[in-house]
Amino acid sequence: MVVLRAREGQELLLEAELRALIGPSRKEEGCLTFDLHASVEQPGSYLLHEVWASREAHTEHLHTLHYLRWDARKDALVTFRDGTFWKQIA
Repeated sequence: MVVLRAREGQELLLEAELRALIGPSRKEEGCLTFDLHASVEQPGSYLLHEVWASREAHTEHLHTLHYLRWDARKDALVTFRDGTFWKQIA
């Protein structure tokens, strides 16, 4: 799970950049889920819900061209980012 908040005035550009990650990420072999959610209560806040077949598949994702492009741009768009790993237990 990754929670992000846009810098003031960067909300639409952040959403566009996040949307651009969806298609290529979903096509990756180890990607099971890659969904983008927008906060109803905090405009400009987004949640990426990603499910990967393994931690290794996620690590491979971090080396793809689409992720590296995003990584190079994110600091100009994001004021807050919190990424945490979860495992399903039930």
